[in-house]
Amino acid sequence: MTAPTPPAFALDAPFFKLLTGSYLRTVGKPLLAPGQDAAWLYSDAPFAVLAHNTDADPVFTYANRTAQSCFEYKWDEFVTIPSRLSAEAPNRDERQRLLDAVARNGFIDNYRGLRIAKSGRRFWIEGGIVWELRDENGQRRGQAALFMSWTDV
Repeated sequence: MTAPTPPAFALDAPFFKLLTGSYLRTVGKPLLAPGQDAAWLYSDAPFAVLAHNTDADPVFTYANRTAQSCFEYKWDEFVTIPSRLSAEAPNRDERQRLLDAVARNGFIDNYRGLRIAKSGRRFWIEGGIVWELRDENGQRRGQAALFMSWTDV
């Protein structure tokens, strides 16, 4: 059985350049090891990566397969969800404070936060890095998050 073909945007070269370039410029280290590409990040990365846009109520624009599995949404669902819905209502203020701090500081590392999956399963994301998606000209394009592990509550 072969893995499903990734959606076109998951392999979009300009987005991949934005994601990896902004991580390098902001965090100061590469997001991926040499030889790892957009297809690897989407399909095979053992860590979750998500991104949302700059809308007033930001919507997810990217979620690799690890993130999809963790949050229990398929790509077509994920990219229609306001990112605030990744946290339960009582935890959204804390999440917004995090995003505001990222906007001020460029990134936050070693983040831990409570999130909710499609089924209602609650889990802690751990070892997270959240950063500003800024293009080479410094224009803000959204925010992205990477987390290495998660633990069900």
